[in-house]
Amino acid sequence: MSVVFQPIVDLLNGSVLAYEALARCKAKGLENPLVLFEAAAEQKLCGRLGRTLRELATTECPGHALFLNVHPHELSDRWLVQPDDPIFTHEPGVYLEITESVPLSHHALVQGTLRELRNKGIGLVVDDLGAGYSNLRYIADLAPEIVKLDRGLIEKLHEDPRRLKLVTSIVRLCGDLGARVVAEGIETPAELAAVMDAGVHFVQGYLIARPALPPPIPVAQAGIPNGPSTRREARNARAPFVDKPTPTRPTSDVEQVSRRRRTTASFKTRR
Repeated sequence: MSVVFQPIVDLLNGSVLAYEALARCKAKGLENPLVLFEAAAEQKLCGRLGRTLRELATTECPGHALFLNVHPHELSDRWLVQPDDPIFTHEPGVYLEITESVPLSHHALVQGTLRELRNKGIGLVVDDLGAGYSNLRYIADLAPEIVKLDRGLIEKLHEDPRRLKLVTSIVRLCGDLGARVVAEGIETPAELAAVMDAGVHFVQGYLIARPALPPPIPVAQAGIPNGPSTRREARNARAPFVDKPTPTRPTSDVEQVSRRRRTTASFKTRR
């Protein structure tokens, strides 16, 4: 088992806001992180798996903020609030991605866990906005620092004026509520230009950088100043960022690290 990292980039200056940690498993039948976590949940090992991934992520990506996905079971069984969890000492900080699969309204324990995490300095991200029905309620209930737009909203955004108006309104609403917006799943220059038109400042996706270990550094090939003319040019331009590996210490044997219960991360397969 291992983790890879995909950067979330600030379009205003090309800097990395944070890295999302993504789980990888080579075991036959468990290559899909969703399947991996469901198998762990069936064996009541979800909390231990999440802890191992958090240890891996914080170890392999020091000095950068991290986005970590959590399984609902991790919020209800108190694994995330153990005092020695590495998320509480990682600098410059950790954000936990919450989806509508987390049952906020029916589990006081989950709500208590989230409050405790925030009191300890952990940020919250509402993930996959636009993929389900209750995400807007989550924004109201959680008051997240960051909201991530689902790729379903972004795909072909440049071809659909009505959808562009909708995304623009969502971005403004989130800003009014104090949340930054990340557009995930950016794969083409046209999609990048469209989210810029909608007012999005943070992006993630294959166009920017593919998940990798060590964490890739997206390097700006050229600035992207604001303005309609520049955005039109972006539709036909090459990607403004390229992957550049950053030096890091050699990775030790993954299974040995896993046995020592190092690190956390995500159960998504691509962004």
